[in-house]
Amino acid sequence: MPEETPVLDALSAITAVSIVGSELPAREHIIARLAALIAVDAPTASYLLNTGSAVEVGITLEDVQSLLVAVAPIVGTPRVVSASAKIAEALGLAVALVEEEIEEELAAAED
Repeated sequence: MPEETPVLDALSAITAVSIVGSELPAREHIIARLAALIAVDAPTASYLLNTGSAVEVGITLEDVQSLLVAVAPIVGTPRVVSASAKIAEALGLAVALVEEEIEEELAAAED
């Protein structure tokens, strides 16, 4: 039985509505969201919640690095260093979640 995730579901819905309602192309919209997360020193979970959308629109690690360089003069070194660590942690969590999902699917297939 799937786990209930009402908060995650609500945040996903808000993100979807935000993308659809914006006149920015999806890729630029996500870049703007990531820049805002960096500017407000968002927690790791916020980056994790945006990872799927970023991947879907083709945001690469090089794009994120360039974004960090671009906003550094505005937000400052501490925010960029903080964001870098949180982004790396979010990506590590995302990889771990995918690995766990694959392991569960393999175990289910063996049964």
